Amino acid sequence: MSICALRACSLLLASAVALSAADVVVIEQIVAKVNGDIVTRSELDRLRKENEAEMLQRGVTPAQMRTAMLEREKDLLRDRIDSLLLIQRGKDLDIKVDTEVSKRLAEIQLENKIADPDKFQQWIKDNVGKSFEDFKQDMKNQLLTQRVIGSEVGSKISVPREKIVEYYEKNKTTFVRQEQVYLREILIGIEGKDAAGIAQAEKKAKDIVTRARKGERFGDLVRDNSDALSAKQGGDLGGWKKGDLRPDMEAAVWDKAKGFVADPIRVPAGFEILRVDEHVKEGQASLEDVENEIKERLYMPLYQPKIREYLTSLRSQAFLEIRDGFADTGAASGADTRWQDPAMLKPETVSKEEVALRKHKKRLLWSIPIPGTSTKIEQKSSSR
Repeated sequence: MSICALRACSLLLASAVALSAADVVVIEQIVAKVNGDIVTRSELDRLRKENEAEMLQRGVTPAQMRTAMLEREKDLLRDRIDSLLLIQRGKDLDIKVDTEVSKRLAEIQLENKIADPDKFQQWIKDNVGKSFEDFKQDMKNQLLTQRVIGSEVGSKISVPREKIVEYYEKNKTTFVRQEQVYLREILIGIEGKDAAGIAQAEKKAKDIVTRARKGERFGDLVRDNSDALSAKQGGDLGGWKKGDLRPDMEAAVWDKAKGFVADPIRVPAGFEILRVDEHVKEGQASLEDVENEIKERLYMPLYQPKIREYLTSLRSQAFLEIRDGFADTGAASGADTRWQDPAMLKPETVSKEEVALRKHKKRLLWSIPIPGTSTKIEQKSSSR
């Protein structure tokens, strides 16, 4: 072969290598392996954006957001690993939440008065910013997580009554109350209705009062009937001091006991039904009146450390690998979570029975080319 021909071949080969390298596309980067699950860079990016959106909704200033995000970002990977470990534990415990998920979705659909399932799924996408299936799965994971924490952590924490009594005696002045009545509402709206429609709304309101007084759950009646904005919070109106309510409303509920449901009251928007949730008398609250409140105050400082302790124990039993450049701020002390190089791993043969007995598979992932292209994907396989 001539020198010119050799030079031409070398140039073609160099061009091919350069083209191949330029054409390689990294579809996704895995930053952590958690038993049989993975955490990707795009997941962390999504969590970061959700945190920012949440703060924007709360009216946080740009300077406050920068400070808050610097604090939150260091724990993004930790929080995602926490979530995966709790979901995995829920599955190990065979906790079922499908019925509760279906019930909650039905409540949301009913609250927003959307009868058509397809329209409801589109409403979820438009208002939540994710597909219906993703929204449903997120709800399932959240409920599963709550159940695991409640079962494995919350149920094992107790506050001795002597501690409650001690706290009450030391902090009596903080339990001096102003008289207040706590209310919930149902509004039967009349907007756009003629005289016949208003009469029908009034009859509906009176029927609801009758049903509530016979023992139907007020929360269910709120959910199914109320046109007030408070319907999404179960009709909760909070506490009211003497003189804060309209005179006719105050007269209807002020001297009534807990659980009382007043007759419908005509308001500009329709017919208002009020229920007394609690009536706090003025003066020093008794220990019995505030015992649950004190228990909650003493419980929470115990609860959060116990959750972190529990998550650390899950980590110590888990298969975890963290890519260089990322850190799990909740890592178990002394645990080796270094990212393993797949090239150093040796293949082995195992029986079907051995595979079936394994509680968790440890996944190894690396990039391989897609046949016929220069694109790389993450490939999974199993190893001990």
